[in-house]
Amino acid sequence: MEDTQIVDLYLLRNEAAISETSRKYGLRLRALSSDITGDRETAEECENDTYLQSWNSIPPHDPRGYLYPFLARIIRHLSIDRCRQRQRLKRRAHILQLSAELEQCIPAPDDLDCRVDDMVLKEILNRFLSGLSPRKRVIFLRRYWYLDSVARIAGELGLTESSVKMTLLRCRRQLRRQLEQEGIAL
Repeated sequence: MEDTQIVDLYLLRNEAAISETSRKYGLRLRALSSDITGDRETAEECENDTYLQSWNSIPPHDPRGYLYPFLARIIRHLSIDRCRQRQRLKRRAHILQLSAELEQCIPAPDDLDCRVDDMVLKEILNRFLSGLSPRKRVIFLRRYWYLDSVARIAGELGLTESSVKMTLLRCRRQLRRQLEQEGIAL
């Protein structure tokens, strides 16, 4: 079933939307959650919570052209929250490492000015990502959105780990420069 048809089911409040979502994206969502939590049962719980949250979010949202990214964002946040709740972040140090890497480029939204600039930051990030070559964009997103390890990215893309690390370093520097040029205080 196409994404537009699945979203139509959500909008009609037809419970078949959840089963169709599960059929089409369940394995991918569970794999994403499992990579973050490191636990199959927790990943299944997050997957089910994702369906509930999508049911409650559609409407008002209408993610016809981006259903999987919409669901992936939900499950990613749920998975990270679950790790925090169970204090697994201490054991899942790579999440903290990734946060520290991006912290150097993206300001923390801890004051009112940063919150007001969220939309501007979103636009800048979208322009930054669209300006990257497809390979660099894949590497950047796999590392910082999907939380894949450098070794996994290198293995799946046929690159060396040092090549992936260097690409990530250069991308972070490029992002930092772009943010500074746009007037975002770091």
